[in-house]
Amino acid sequence: MSIRFSALFTALLAISGLGACSLASAGSGIANLPDPALDATAAQGDQTAVLAGGCFWGMQSVFEHVKGVKRVWAGYAGGSANTAQYERVSDGDTGHAESVKIVYDPAKISYGQLLKIYFSVATDPTELNRQGPDTGTQYRGVIFYTNDEQKRVASAYIAQLTAAHAFGDPIVTQLTPLQGFYTAEAYHQDYAQRHPDEPYIVFNDAPKVAHLKQQFPALYRPEENVVSVQLH
Repeated sequence: MSIRFSALFTALLAISGLGACSLASAGSGIANLPDPALDATAAQGDQTAVLAGGCFWGMQSVFEHVKGVKRVWAGYAGGSANTAQYERVSDGDTGHAESVKIVYDPAKISYGQLLKIYFSVATDPTELNRQGPDTGTQYRGVIFYTNDEQKRVASAYIAQLTAAHAFGDPIVTQLTPLQGFYTAEAYHQDYAQRHPDEPYIVFNDAPKVAHLKQQFPALYRPEENVVSVQLH
């Protein structure tokens, strides 16, 4: 984010020849992951997934482009309600991770498919307590499961990817029960959509959406299903 990774530094990296693949926390060529061998059973009504993996700007932008996803909120999970503010979470000692809450239609996209997108283009599961230029426990990769079925599906998929040697390094994504999700401040919502020309977005987040379109054409939606919050 611009607060922690200045536009000037980003521009200097661009001039020096480091492009989107060097700066992006994902979307750097990860492709052809297998479908989950175990997936969630069909359910009636909207379902919720909470995922963390780096700056929530990019995570939100990716999943807002996925068919079957109805809404995505940027927020915080893993800590308590009284520390769920950006300034506190940025200290890295609250237990929170920058996260996204995804409300989706299971008749159009499954939980396992969301995880495949998560591991393929939204995050690098081999980076510990960081993603790309952002470092600290608040940027760790976490699947916050909301029920036992989500836990089984996520655990099985991580084991499946590990057995298939899908990545060159071990997967360090955590699997943690969701205790609470706290929506981030209004100015963080739909940030990538509202600031597409900001260098951080150009180098770190736009490539993820581009890789989503490339790798998942049947699930890609050109228009974003934005939160449309009132900004202050």
